[in-house]
Amino acid sequence: MTFDLKTALKFIILFLIGIGVLFLAFRGQDLEKIWQEIKTANYCWVIISVIAVLIAHVLRALRWQMLYRSIHYNVSFWHAYHAVMIGYLANLALPRFGEIGRCSVVHKAAKVPMFASIGTVITERLFDVVMLFLTSLAMLIFQYNIVADFLYQAVYLNLAKKLSAVNYWWLVGFSVVIFLFIAIAVYFLRQKFSKKFLRIFVNLRQGFGSYSKLKQKGLFLAYTLGIWFFYLLSMYFAFSSIQATSELHFNAAFTAIVFSGFAMAAPVQGGIGVFHWMVAQSLLLYSISFKDGLAYSTIIHSSQVLLILVLGSLSLFLILTKKETK
Repeated sequence: MTFDLKTALKFIILFLIGIGVLFLAFRGQDLEKIWQEIKTANYCWVIISVIAVLIAHVLRALRWQMLYRSIHYNVSFWHAYHAVMIGYLANLALPRFGEIGRCSVVHKAAKVPMFASIGTVITERLFDVVMLFLTSLAMLIFQYNIVADFLYQAVYLNLAKKLSAVNYWWLVGFSVVIFLFIAIAVYFLRQKFSKKFLRIFVNLRQGFGSYSKLKQKGLFLAYTLGIWFFYLLSMYFAFSSIQATSELHFNAAFTAIVFSGFAMAAPVQGGIGVFHWMVAQSLLLYSISFKDGLAYSTIIHSSQVLLILVLGSLSLFLILTKKETK
């Protein structure tokens, strides 16, 4: 993939935004005390937390493999697993590049058309979005008395203030212009690259239809639930790593996983900064100081990044040194 100056600047700006959020989160905090908590953490629990995340990554590879099999592509578990880990590694450098990166890995290793892979990735990501929505809804229903005030102050009032300043006629006009631009672009692309465009469309449709062709939809859904359950366990196990959060229960981990889910959706490399701020905010709801929340979020984020750096780099090495499938 070729990057021009504009693209490079975009990623640099996104990275700087993440660093800026990280700086704002730690500004005014006692950094020495935070570092002391991190140094004295019980890393046995951190390792257990990392193992839970690794199991979630394995389940993600198994789930993705099922989608390929449903559209008659023979992608092995190891190819799917290596692609997932390399995708996470790529996301640390360039936000959202990992989705394209892991499709490229499968294309190289198993000769699956790129746009068929992209269709399967979008399909599984849609299920993750649904899971994030359902977990958010469950959090609102079962912990409304805890999160209601935060959502009203931090989300509703800010959103209402911004919406009140929006000129809706400008918004409608902008939407119409964007729609016309996309329609014209698609028309000219079809005229100039009709055969290639058709092939891309067919491959994308094949990937999008992968779930509907599954013979074991229940197993696919079980993998999806398992992924989120092990993410939840990783949050919960990490609570025991420092004294300040050791008394927290599953309800706090559930809220933290929802907040972290929205944080990781932000277009920032590895969720840096945004993850720390959001998780620390979620723990404030359970009487954990922002300083202790930052120490906890730093431990869990750093451990997961280290896991990706090690296993992602190993997967990249194995894929690059492996002969291509004929």
